[in-house]
Amino acid sequence: MTSAPPAYNLPAYNLLDEPWIPVRWLSVRWLPGQETNDTADSTALRPPEVGLRELLLRAHEIAQIAVADPPALSALYRVLYAITARVAELDEAGPGDWSDRRDELVTEGGFSEEQVSRYVTPIHDRFDLFDPARPFLQDPRLAEQCDPANTAGVDKLVTTRPSGNNHSWFQHVNSAAPELPTSDQAVLHLLVWHYYGPSGRCSSRTVGGTKAASSKAGPLRSTLSYHPEGETLFETLLAGLPEPAEDVSRASDLCPWERDGLPDPVAAPPTLKGPCSALTARSQHALLLVPDATGRHVRDAFITWANQLKISREGDPYLIWQTSKENNPYPRPADSQRALWRDLDALLLNNPAGSTRPRRPAVFRTALRVSEDLRVRALGFEQDGQAKDIQFVDAVTPPVLGLAEDRDPTVAVEIGRLRVLGERYGNRLDRAVKKAWAGFTTAPKIRDCTWAADAAARYWPAAEAEFWKRLNARDFDGAAAAFRTLAEQAYDTVTYGALGTMRGAKACTTARLELYGGPVKHLTGTGGTGGRTTSTEDA
Repeated sequence: MTSAPPAYNLPAYNLLDEPWIPVRWLSVRWLPGQETNDTADSTALRPPEVGLRELLLRAHEIAQIAVADPPALSALYRVLYAITARVAELDEAGPGDWSDRRDELVTEGGFSEEQVSRYVTPIHDRFDLFDPARPFLQDPRLAEQCDPANTAGVDKLVTTRPSGNNHSWFQHVNSAAPELPTSDQAVLHLLVWHYYGPSGRCSSRTVGGTKAASSKAGPLRSTLSYHPEGETLFETLLAGLPEPAEDVSRASDLCPWERDGLPDPVAAPPTLKGPCSALTARSQHALLLVPDATGRHVRDAFITWANQLKISREGDPYLIWQTSKENNPYPRPADSQRALWRDLDALLLNNPAGSTRPRRPAVFRTALRVSEDLRVRALGFEQDGQAKDIQFVDAVTPPVLGLAEDRDPTVAVEIGRLRVLGERYGNRLDRAVKKAWAGFTTAPKIRDCTWAADAAARYWPAAEAEFWKRLNARDFDGAAAAFRTLAEQAYDTVTYGALGTMRGAKACTTARLELYGGPVKHLTGTGGTGGRTTSTEDA
């Protein structure tokens, strides 16, 4: 690996102008005989990728961003929210009512050339990916502060590739001859590192008298974030804006690319007071991309720590915050096995049920002013705190935010009840099959088993279909019996093969009581059952 080339040889790749963000355009109905429906003309007018400037100017023509990797889209959204707040001048609470000013922009239907230029023109160079002094979201000092002979390499940069001794996830690579990512690909992985980067060992970095080779985890690592989505990207960006507090000032609430100087890695990180800095300046990793001579590809990368002190991630407005047994807040983790309908009540209710006391993401308190027909997109990365990456999480609901408790309290409460019932019987099913398996195999204790995986694969998709069927029909009566029946069907199917033996029949029959709340031993006494074991059904 080699260090960055001399500054005067660095090519330009400005994210405002270069087409790097893939998009899906709103469908257009062509008139009969209209010649502009030619494929070449259509592509020229509606390119598959756009730069930041065109993305903002044509946000009302774009249906959605088409980034395939959920963590990259989640990170990009946060950058775009901050830029949107600046362009729309919704980065401060005043003047006047913030929601009213946003409503006026919704009525206007799009961002104007003047609005976009007012923000991006003075800081145009700050969006250059390879600028020698201030490359976008990078630290050019790493070429001197890190060992140029021991860089991270592009396989480490691209988060979907294996590197070093890590496992192969999406693809195998030849580390001796790595495939160079294009610059547009590299930007997205740069964002993933800033938001989802691992803790632990990294490249050694020397700053003054401090030399360290470990980093803290990124602010969104292992989390699931929830974003309101409208019919157009314009609606999505406005709905996703967090409302600033009264004391927030745009002069101090700065994004990293807006600051005059580079951050001091050994000093305490700056206070994140305001939505723009909170959305863009929580990174625990410092990176520097090394381009090839053309600027179309990245041939190497430095990746190391940005600050040795932990930057709090509390307050992110797109996370469901929960409370631990020790009374500490933590974000709901990403779980690729958990369907989005199970989180819906925590997005719609002010005080959803649950032992973890979940708190609704703050952005949903104001999003509905933009549109009643907003969907929810959940984006995340199931991973551990260090190197292990498990699976991406990407799910979307129908337009349901209009059912929020402050708009439709009756339905919102019933949604919470459906979720509780669905999870109750899913949890009972899980315990029942594990108990049956332990009894059938004479295992020393109840634990994970193939029956549990099989039962979950049968129950949860059916429970999700039952949930949406009842919600669409507004039919909430008899839901307990419906979920119970699904659990019974899954249990009977999974355990059927064991019923041919006496031990299996006994184990499965006894464990089946768990579907109804488990066995209860009544006290012996007047009117009692003489210690007989029965089941209880509390639904």
